Amino acid sequence: MFGSSTQVVPEVRPVPRHIAIIMDGNGRWAKRRFLPRVAGHKRGLDSVREVIGACRRLGVEYLTLFAFSTENWRRPAEEVSFLMDLFMRALEHEIERLNANNIRLKVIGSRERFGASLSERIADAERRTATNSGLVLTIAADYGGRWDVLQGVNALIAEGATAITEEALAERLSMRYAPEPDLFIRTGGEQRISNFLLWQLAYSELYFTDKLWPDFDGVALEEAVGSYQGRERRFGRTSEQLPEALRRD
Repeated sequence: MFGSSTQVVPEVRPVPRHIAIIMDGNGRWAKRRFLPRVAGHKRGLDSVREVIGACRRLGVEYLTLFAFSTENWRRPAEEVSFLMDLFMRALEHEIERLNANNIRLKVIGSRERFGASLSERIADAERRTATNSGLVLTIAADYGGRWDVLQGVNALIAEGATAITEEALAERLSMRYAPEPDLFIRTGGEQRISNFLLWQLAYSELYFTDKLWPDFDGVALEEAVGSYQGRERRFGRTSEQLPEALRRD
């Protein structure tokens, strides 16, 4: 169990321990090239591989990618169907690459609307990478921050809790196995969190870029980390209270 940034001051490292990303702009990337939207999603897989590689080089321990939100079911049925099929094929084709690179895969979110085949493929991929000790790659699929908090509260109610504490709730959230993100990145030019990790992003550094996700590569990730390194992470304290090495005067 990792501590909460509102309860204790977490260790500040030169490289983020945990990076969370909203991969936005696939459809617009395709539209600008007069391609169907699904072509952007397919091209976005290359960016996923690039970013994973960059995180491993930099020493990032946790990478969380927002692949499909609870609200994305509102998209056209044919696009949703393609995304589910793409997810299925990615799980099938990337598992050996993950194992070869000692990467552990986790998938968070509700699986109630996934078909049996996809749910089984997810469980199998998690099981086959469970003993890997390197980068923890989390894919948020049919995930929403409000859903996450509600399922945690409902779990406590089912257990007979009469009062809910921050510590008890945090232990029942989807990402209880990871520290809170140090750096949140959103590509595609939008500047909002969009119901992603609402609890966990309380003190994350936010980085927004106009670069569309299929154009986001390892160099772009390093630029985001460079921006992070120029931030002063105070967690409620004043600059004067920080160790001199952490001040950004």
